[in-house]
Amino acid sequence: MCGIVGLLLKDASLRPRLGELMVPMLIGMTERGPDSSGMAVFADAVAGDRRKLSLYCAHPGFDWRQLEGAWIAQLGAAQFELNANHCIVTTAADVTRAREWIAAQYPPVHVLSAGRSIDLYKDVGLPAEVAERYGFSHLAGTHLVGHTRMATESAVTTENAHPYTAGEDWCLVHNGSLANPGSLRRKLEKLGERFESDCDTEAACRYLHWRLSTGESLEQAIEHAFSDFDGFFTFLMGTRDKLALVRDPFACKPAVVAETDEYVAIASEFRSLAHLPGVKHAMVFEPKPAQVYSWSV
Repeated sequence: MCGIVGLLLKDASLRPRLGELMVPMLIGMTERGPDSSGMAVFADAVAGDRRKLSLYCAHPGFDWRQLEGAWIAQLGAAQFELNANHCIVTTAADVTRAREWIAAQYPPVHVLSAGRSIDLYKDVGLPAEVAERYGFSHLAGTHLVGHTRMATESAVTTENAHPYTAGEDWCLVHNGSLANPGSLRRKLEKLGERFESDCDTEAACRYLHWRLSTGESLEQAIEHAFSDFDGFFTFLMGTRDKLALVRDPFACKPAVVAETDEYVAIASEFRSLAHLPGVKHAMVFEPKPAQVYSWSV
């Protein structure tokens, strides 16, 4: 049992308050996921050919400034923004080259996300603790995807926390359980995908992104997933400019949506939506099984 939350702000005047509105949503899912939690926030894209990489290191004494100096010497100019044991790096360096350099030179450092719009934070601990640790309430942007995890299939680690990412500006959170992540993983590894955890959700994330990278639409990728995934799921996905939600054909895991002229809010249970402004007048509904819902910025 896990909790998913998502918020897309149609009203641009609310975007400075994105994190403020989302934190009570995340904390509302604590009973569904007390082990770890995380959040991916999408904001205005960085200019030109620059990209943002979200980095994480569990070692409390890690020398980020030394990494910054080595990065500039090897990969060129970059902006480092430290936040506890996470760091957002904005750079014009090739993302693939940067990933390979980090893996070779700084194995304890993990690249959590990459893209022009996405920043990602995730860690072990109660949602309120993680939100306080990284200042989630101060985050601004157009939309967010969040998750609280109750581990059932793999260990409680930061690597196994959600959201998961693949490619650029794409993430996924999952409530449910897949019975065949091993076979999915073996198939995808043969196709060149690299895995960083033993969580079943990573297999789903990389599978769907692989389908999308072949030119399929999200609806086509999900249709294949209905056939290839053995298990049950509610997936919430974030891209540069939209949120997308889908439940398995049996709708085993709950989800509720509240939509107004100002926002679209998604959660596993309504209690995480009850504090939102104007929610009493929102269109509130339970998504149908095996149907893809999407909302654009």
